[in-house]
Amino acid sequence: MDLGLSGKRALVAAASRGLGAATARCLSLEGAQVAICARDKKRLAETADVISKESGNPVYPLVADLSRSAQITAMVVAAAETLGGLDILVTNAGGPPPGTFESTPLDAWAAATELTFLSAVRLVHAALPFLRQSESPAILTISSLSVKQPIANLVLSNAVRPAVVGLTKALAEELGPEGIRVNSILPGLTRTERVEALIEADMARNGTTYEEEMAVRVRNTPLRRMAEPEEFARVAAFLCSPAASYVHGAMVPVDGGAIKATL
Repeated sequence: MDLGLSGKRALVAAASRGLGAATARCLSLEGAQVAICARDKKRLAETADVISKESGNPVYPLVADLSRSAQITAMVVAAAETLGGLDILVTNAGGPPPGTFESTPLDAWAAATELTFLSAVRLVHAALPFLRQSESPAILTISSLSVKQPIANLVLSNAVRPAVVGLTKALAEELGPEGIRVNSILPGLTRTERVEALIEADMARNGTTYEEEMAVRVRNTPLRRMAEPEEFARVAAFLCSPAASYVHGAMVPVDGGAIKATL
C-alpha cells in the first residue's frame, strides 16, 4: 500500500537513536523529507547520514535541547525553513530516569515534566503555524503503555506520560475541525538503548541476570518477545500518513498485547 508520504515534510524530535530514529528512518524510506533533532550533535549527524544513505533522501539534523523552550522554537522554525514547510510533527523525548516514589528526589519531578510533557506542548505550539498551511497535517505524540497500566520502578514515567495523552486528546478535539489529525502511539517493550539501560538498572536493583529480567518482561507480553524498533516505526509512519486520513484522537498500542485492559 502506498502511504502517500512521498514529498511530505516531517520533523521527528529526539531522533538520534531509539524510537525517534526508527520513525525518521521509516518516514524517509517512504519518501518523506525529514528533519531530526537531538542534543548530541555528533550522534545526530551520524544518524541523519545513515538514514539518508539508506533511503536516498536527505535527512536534516538540527541540534536542540528539548528541555529548553527557546531552543525548541528556534529548531522548529529552522526545520520548516529547511523543508519548505511542515506536514508532520512527531513529538518525542527521552524518558525520565527509573525509580520508585521514595527513591526519586523532588527536583526530578520538575525535570521530568519539562522534558517529557512540556517538550510536547512546546513542539506543537511552535509547529502549528506551519502545520496549518499543510494540505495533510498530522501530529503524532509518542507515549508509553504506562498510560494504561503502570510499570514497576518507573514512577516518573507512570505519572507524567498520561499528561501527554491528555494533551493529545485535547488537541484532537480542538484541531480536528481544521483538518489537523492528532494521534498517540503507546509502545511496549521495544529493543532500544533506553530499555536495555532499564533492564540493567533492574538487574542491579534485584540482583538478577539479563535472562531473568527478560523472562519476566516477555512473560507479561502475549507474543512472548520484545519488539524491534522497526515494528514500532511502521505503525508510526502509517499514523502520520494520508493513508490514515480518518484515524484521529487514537491511542494506538504497539505492545505485543501487553496492555490487558478491554478499553
